[in-house]
Amino acid sequence: MSKVTLDMATFKALASNTRLDILRTLDGKKMSLKDISNVTNLNKATLHEHLLKLNDAGLVKKNERQGHKWVYYKLTWKGECLLHPENTRIVVLFSVTFITLFIGIIQLVSYVKGVIIGRVVTIAESSKLYLLPGGTYGVSDQSKEMIAQTAADNVNVKGLMGNSPVPKDFDFQTVINGADETAEFVIGGHGGSWDNFFIDGSETSNVPLSQQIVIWRDPALQWIGIACIIIFCVFLSIGIWRVWKNRKPKL
Repeated sequence: MSKVTLDMATFKALASNTRLDILRTLDGKKMSLKDISNVTNLNKATLHEHLLKLNDAGLVKKNERQGHKWVYYKLTWKGECLLHPENTRIVVLFSVTFITLFIGIIQLVSYVKGVIIGRVVTIAESSKLYLLPGGTYGVSDQSKEMIAQTAADNVNVKGLMGNSPVPKDFDFQTVINGADETAEFVIGGHGGSWDNFFIDGSETSNVPLSQQIVIWRDPALQWIGIACIIIFCVFLSIGIWRVWKNRKPKL
């Protein structure tokens, strides 16, 4: 059970069964002096004196709006923690719960987005694989399976958990940008070797006739994201159960 530290003012304020009854009456409610008086059977003058002491101890706060006749009283966070010592733990639990959800969403978004590790360039039925940050590999078999295997064998990246890429984790995205003009330029011999048409991952108008971006999706991100979502659901269920169980005052 969470500990609640009592200073001298709080201790004196609680040294009265009447003031404890007032705290229980205000538990989860916002009440006027008249409402509290009806429940506790105390006259307003006596009740006002007790409320003043509870207010000075920081257990009860008074809400009054300018231009309005009624003044309402409610428990402060300190007062609620005295009746419900688990409040602090519940707040921490819910904070951790939603942080876990946030982390899980980030991991899943990162997985779906993937990481660009290179491009496949095809001109006149000849394909080459360009990997980042460097490396060029001819691909005789232009099937995606063979290209993915070549990328997995040669790419120099590691996953979140230190795992190496495998062919099934690669995806391809076709890019078309000035294809006709570039193909004519290369085939006509004006540009020399078309190996030079891909240097890095930046956008360029010199895109060959057929080009595919090679994307790697780290499965570790997916599993961590799913695990975080599961933990979120478990923690949320525990938090809701603790809130329901903690409704009964402990004083």
